[in-house]
Amino acid sequence: MRIFKEEQRFNQTWIIVLISVSAIVPSFVITKEYLDNPESFTTSEFLGILALIIVASGFIFVFKLYTRIDENGIRYKFFPFQLKFKLLPWNEIRTANIRTYDAITEFGGWGLRSGLFWNKSKGRAVNVSGDIGIQLQLKNGKKLLIGTQKKEDAIRVLEAYKTKLNTDV
Repeated sequence: MRIFKEEQRFNQTWIIVLISVSAIVPSFVITKEYLDNPESFTTSEFLGILALIIVASGFIFVFKLYTRIDENGIRYKFFPFQLKFKLLPWNEIRTANIRTYDAITEFGGWGLRSGLFWNKSKGRAVNVSGDIGIQLQLKNGKKLLIGTQKKEDAIRVLEAYKTKLNTDV
């Protein structure tokens, strides 16, 4: 019995730099205003604003994508939007394979992407970084792409469970 587990976060350097700049600039402006004109707001308001900026900036780092593939099927959870794992049993999956994708052009970016305003023919995507994903075609006609950073491990475990599908992996 093979098991594939993966946990991913938004930890790309460009995101960290962008969020840092997005936090530093308003923090600097607020601090300068407070120091130049202390009557503009109270010390507790000043500290509250700084705390709000820090919490809001760090919120993206709470997001996690969990993936598990085992003898029961494929499970995924995109925390905090999904608090429980979503199980896709093998008998509901028509095909499962690993593919390269473009998050921006195919799904409109990273995260929990449903294709609401984007390319609906591609289905849904759950991803946090990169361009490799586990592409699922479900028997009900829906498509789901789950991002992965462990391409080779995912290929091996899908190969091990290909007999659970009606077609090859």
